[in-house]
Amino acid sequence: MSGRDDPGRRCDRLWRNARLATLAEGRPGLGLVERGAIAARNGRIAYAGPEEELPGDCRDAPEVIDCEGRWITPGLIDCHTHLIHAGDRASEFAMRLQGASYEDVARAGGGIASSVRALRAVGEDELVRQALPRLDALLAEGVTTVEVKSGYGLDLASERKSLRAARRLGVERSVTIRTTFLGAHALPPDEAGGNSGFIDRLVSKTLPAIASDGLADAVDGFCEGIAFSPVEIARFFEAAKALGLPVKLHADQLSNLQGAALAARYGALSADHLEYADEAGVAAMAAAGTVAVLLPGAFYFIRETRLPPVELFRRHGVRLALATDNNPGTSPLTSLLLAMNMAATLFRLTIDECVAGVTREAARALGLLGDVGTLEVGKRADLAIWTIERPAELVYRMGFNPLHARVFEGRPT
Repeated sequence: MSGRDDPGRRCDRLWRNARLATLAEGRPGLGLVERGAIAARNGRIAYAGPEEELPGDCRDAPEVIDCEGRWITPGLIDCHTHLIHAGDRASEFAMRLQGASYEDVARAGGGIASSVRALRAVGEDELVRQALPRLDALLAEGVTTVEVKSGYGLDLASERKSLRAARRLGVERSVTIRTTFLGAHALPPDEAGGNSGFIDRLVSKTLPAIASDGLADAVDGFCEGIAFSPVEIARFFEAAKALGLPVKLHADQLSNLQGAALAARYGALSADHLEYADEAGVAAMAAAGTVAVLLPGAFYFIRETRLPPVELFRRHGVRLALATDNNPGTSPLTSLLLAMNMAATLFRLTIDECVAGVTREAARALGLLGDVGTLEVGKRADLAIWTIERPAELVYRMGFNPLHARVFEGRPT
């Protein structure tokens, strides 16, 4: 029986008359295909390439969508967010406008500590309710995968609540949610044992419980003078690796504590922020295959002046991803398109780097490149279809959303 006649093999949906940015590795630039087509079967890509080479078992799909020359990219991926939080920190924004630094706000009892108090005061349902509009803003721009960190609970019950709420976002909406336990985010305001006592409890009780619950896909920490030292983060990472959990790190954002090198030493999926990373740290990341996740929203919002070392990343071959860093205090950003524009304007990333940074490299930063991030056979059929003339428009425009359609697991949403 031919593939066309076999209902188990026939493609169920076909997008034709399209232009593709496949992002496939091994192809130049964005892997562009003029006059292309994509076929899906059971939620996976069965074909992506020139329409004239479309195989017979995909030509007679029961649903055919004429894209009328529009561009298709992989569904966008926001690989660093703190979507689960309660309330806002607009008052701290006003403080910074009056000259207070991020460190000043934190030491005055604001910052992460204020978000901890707010999150502990509400229930799981309320966390989901508050997060959904933020998530919806991302989905409206073609996002199909989102990483969500905890870290505003800082005790076992509140961290569990946060991670459960994050997982529920993937039930409420057609989106893949990856959860990250940001256990070493800050010292809780009620911690009597200092950093050492908190890390002791984190590695002996909280982290094993989170791992046993299966609530986290990775763990993360904040290595900074106002948070945790490299030695303290190393203890946390040792415990995480022993439990089989991959690690990520908020590194070298406000100072150089050798966070990039620390992340690389533990084979981190990514090191994020990195404004103060040095060449030794960058070289270590390259050797470890650790992705650099740049967060221009936070850079802009706290009026940072130290640029991340983009030229060093390029020279050493470190992969570059981009994300919104959506959070209530330093990056209340819910537009990945604007994050691309910021990265190009502020960090001088190229168009190709920006588009790859929110697709292929963002997938790599989450350990998901085998499943999403490029338009290749076998990967999930997560697509973003754009009414644009060229991919540069995705980076060039500000406050304009050219999304025509969003496809999740082969189904228009």
